[in-house]
Amino acid sequence: MRRRTTLLAWARSLTLLAGVGVPCLAQAADLLPPPPPPPLPPIAEPVDFAGGWYLRGDGGWGDLELRRTEAVDVSKPPLPYIYRTIEDKVGSQWFAGAGIGYQFNPWLRFDATGEYRFQTKWQFYAQDKSYGEDDKFNLNKGKFDSVVGLVNGYVDLGTFFGVTPFIGAGVGVAHHSFGKSYDYGNGTSSVPLGESPAKDKTSFAWAAHAGFAYALSHNVKLELAYRYLNMGSAQTGVVTCIPDCATKTVYRLKELDSHDVKFGLRYMFGAPAPLAPVDYPPGPLVRKY
Repeated sequence: MRRRTTLLAWARSLTLLAGVGVPCLAQAADLLPPPPPPPLPPIAEPVDFAGGWYLRGDGGWGDLELRRTEAVDVSKPPLPYIYRTIEDKVGSQWFAGAGIGYQFNPWLRFDATGEYRFQTKWQFYAQDKSYGEDDKFNLNKGKFDSVVGLVNGYVDLGTFFGVTPFIGAGVGVAHHSFGKSYDYGNGTSSVPLGESPAKDKTSFAWAAHAGFAYALSHNVKLELAYRYLNMGSAQTGVVTCIPDCATKTVYRLKELDSHDVKFGLRYMFGAPAPLAPVDYPPGPLVRKY
């Protein structure tokens, strides 16, 4: 009898212990720290510079000026001109061009460009005093266009709020193609009294640049710039009288320069694409009591 009572007492004790311990163990399991999250994918460092080749296209308008026009008698023997300039002017020019370049580092780049400058007008009106008291007036008109090739270097001055200011310089050649020019005598004639054949002339050219670039995308940049462009000299053909006369004259346009406003686009090859946002897996939920 006593042995049976002892076994019952042990059974009741184990039942009570299980009833109390199991909830405590479950609660303790809930309080354990969560397992570590899975490793995150590597994140690439942001790229501030991507060097390499680029293509560019440009267009704009230039306020063309010239230092002076020289009238030179090329007849044999020549008669030196004595004249007083009354009007000496050229018109403005629209232009369009393209080029290829290379970005060496975040602040230095070079490119080679070519552009066509559309036809513009030239007019020269002077008082010819070569004949003493028998003063004469002479009006000459013509048109010319130009092709300019430059090798340019630029320094980018840093990027501020997405805008990169830059300065630069370039050297090259300017090829001027003069069409026929006409002599209208004292300017009262409605038809020319003399004319010249077409004439081409190539001169040394140089330029100075200043402007801003703005990134439209990771590999396309928009440019707005000012350029001073010196295109050397142009020249007419030999102007002779109609039908013929002893006087033969050429007109040399000295120091043609232009104040240009340029718009351009640069397309960068191999520029890195912007980093896509990373979607991380959600972490484990932690129960709180």
